[in-house]
Amino acid sequence: MVTWPSGDPNPQYGHQPPQPYGAPPPPPPLPYQQYPQPYGQPHGQGPAGYPPQSPPKKSRKGLIIVLSVVGALVLVGILAVVAAAIFFSDRVVATDVEVGSCIADVPDSSRVVTLPTVDCNEPHGGEVYAVLDLPGDAYPDASVLRDYQNRCPEELAAYAPDALEGDVGVYVLYPTEETWDAGDRVVTCIATLDPKRTGTLRG
Repeated sequence: MVTWPSGDPNPQYGHQPPQPYGAPPPPPPLPYQQYPQPYGQPHGQGPAGYPPQSPPKKSRKGLIIVLSVVGALVLVGILAVVAAAIFFSDRVVATDVEVGSCIADVPDSSRVVTLPTVDCNEPHGGEVYAVLDLPGDAYPDASVLRDYQNRCPEELAAYAPDALEGDVGVYVLYPTEETWDAGDRVVTCIATLDPKRTGTLRG
């Protein structure tokens, strides 16, 4: 999910020269027997009369398979860390917060995945006061999102009329195209509290 008022809701990688053909003529025989030459051809040298042969190519199939497995393990590890961070903390997926939930600190990021919820009797910097369902199957255009953002102040007046008179701000979460495809269909209105407060805006 992305936030407003952080921005416009318009959703936003010399090779060496070849050896000459043939081989130089062998040296004249010596009167004494020489030590035998080692078996095989030196690397890069072909049999006499032929150009040098290229070394056999190594298959990359095994490397690709190994890298794929490593990549999958890294992804699983990241997902496990995120899941553990949510399970062992008081963070809630942003699309799962409910009206009346209190937020320890309102995120300052333009993209939000989780929110740190706390008991409303503890000091907190935000309170969810409205969750609005977006209509349709296609991702809404900017004008529709803007209309829903503009509804958030009206919803605050209905939720806690006195809140508009104090130092309370409005923070809005709405879907991106990616989260929409994953099923995110809500605009979440959050009242920001500075300084932090205890209790709820509804008293």
